[in-house]
Amino acid sequence: MRKSSKKLLALGLTIVMGATMLAGCGSSGGSESDSTGAANAGTSSGEKVLTFGCQMYSDGLIDPAHDVNNAWNCMRFGVGEALFKFNDEMVAEPWLAESAESSDDYKTWTITLKEGIKFSNGDDMTATKVKESFDRLREEGPNGSSTPEKFSAVNAEITADDAANTVTFVLPDADFNFLGNLAYPVNEIVDVAAIDNWESGVIGTGPYAVEKFTDQVGYTMVKNENYREEVPYDKVEIMFMGDASAKTMALQSGQIDLAENITNVADIESFKADENFTVDIASGVRCGFSWMNQKGILANETLRQAILMGIDYDAICQSNLINGLYTAGYSVLPSTLSYGYDKLNNPFAYDVDGAKKLLDDAGIVDSDGDGIRELDGENINLRYVSYENRSLNDFSDAHTQYLKEIGIGVTADYGSSDDQWSKLVAGEYDFNNNNWTTVGNGDPSEYMANWYSKSEANYCGYANDEYDALYEELGKTGDTDKRAELLQQMQQILIDDAAVLVDGYYNSSMIYSKNVGYAHIHTADYYWISTEITPAQ
Repeated sequence: MRKSSKKLLALGLTIVMGATMLAGCGSSGGSESDSTGAANAGTSSGEKVLTFGCQMYSDGLIDPAHDVNNAWNCMRFGVGEALFKFNDEMVAEPWLAESAESSDDYKTWTITLKEGIKFSNGDDMTATKVKESFDRLREEGPNGSSTPEKFSAVNAEITADDAANTVTFVLPDADFNFLGNLAYPVNEIVDVAAIDNWESGVIGTGPYAVEKFTDQVGYTMVKNENYREEVPYDKVEIMFMGDASAKTMALQSGQIDLAENITNVADIESFKADENFTVDIASGVRCGFSWMNQKGILANETLRQAILMGIDYDAICQSNLINGLYTAGYSVLPSTLSYGYDKLNNPFAYDVDGAKKLLDDAGIVDSDGDGIRELDGENINLRYVSYENRSLNDFSDAHTQYLKEIGIGVTADYGSSDDQWSKLVAGEYDFNNNNWTTVGNGDPSEYMANWYSKSEANYCGYANDEYDALYEELGKTGDTDKRAELLQQMQQILIDDAAVLVDGYYNSSMIYSKNVGYAHIHTADYYWISTEITPAQ
């Protein structure tokens, strides 16, 4: 057995930290909280209270086995923790674990747990309880949409040794990024024995626990009295805010102390200029992109090529609506990552005349003079599914205007993140816009499965034998340089096949008032409400 710390250094994701940031996890436009009155660091009873405004990512009980958004909420709201956690360089470090060792073939991993960890109900976190948490995820997860089966930990043979305080995972296949998989929110550790007592969500090991959930409004969180370190707030009010403007107004009026991802450029600049607020921005790894459904009209490669050539992505990202929130790019992996972006070639750069010529030469023309080209005798009218978060609807609107100029019709279909996801899975779209964390488990393999033809995550119907072969080789390769080379080749194939419409690479932010002493948005935006966030003194 070899200590995994050396492997983490060898396999850790190298990020060129720039000024860009990119899904998760999707989000929808939730309703505003009905709470009123000025937010403050405490109450008349002496309680320290934090009010936090955020998008409604999932409206329901917090349970990481239920669906991916719930898993993210569980970690973001300070309820759940995992065995490992990503630092801002996206390297997995021990969290509930003390250390890890792996066999030479990367199939057997033994995790030593930290001593003295308790769940919020006071029960000890033992090796047996950790195993029970993974066993439940294996049983319950596939019934929701967390799809935990794609993570090797759930597919492993798991053995718990309470005396040694270790959990051993024997995997069917090598996993060079196993600790990164353990850090993903779906793999949070919960107290399965307390399941019958759940009223508002799972019992986790985090600094806060759910006291109350109000449908379409938010959560009331209370301090975990059994937490292993000081918890700065007695209570956290998590308030769903319908859009960026709602969060801005709530901050300015004092209704909330802290907000995530305000996406109006003018508002961000205003907060930066106001000494009463602090803006914290993370260079990150999110990509905004639209799936192009190749099971429908976008199976036509010429049409996809012309679409990409007909949109000026640089101009959109530099516009008053987007400026500073995204950096333009044409690959599915951000330019901040060390996967050869600077070596890629884009054959479909913005060229309106070139796009029109492509369509004309392919016989995709406007024969009746109504301004819309026809394909197979029918007007091209593409269904664009999107939702209001991280400027996605702004991108979708801009794309629609550009495509109109080359004779491509588009109909907007905007709703919540749940709408977006259900239509993606059902294939009820032509474009489906979203914003994803590209290295959600510290490695882009899971994300790149969106275009692997044998993956259940391939919702767009894309298929390329060369891409599939490279993806499969990636799963067998632990060498960092070789993996980067494979990923560069895979990106180029997607670009050459005009497989994806890329918005750009996103910058995440947190903005807080003087009621808060400190807050920070992390590269992996799983970590929002934590003991890092403290009241002003």
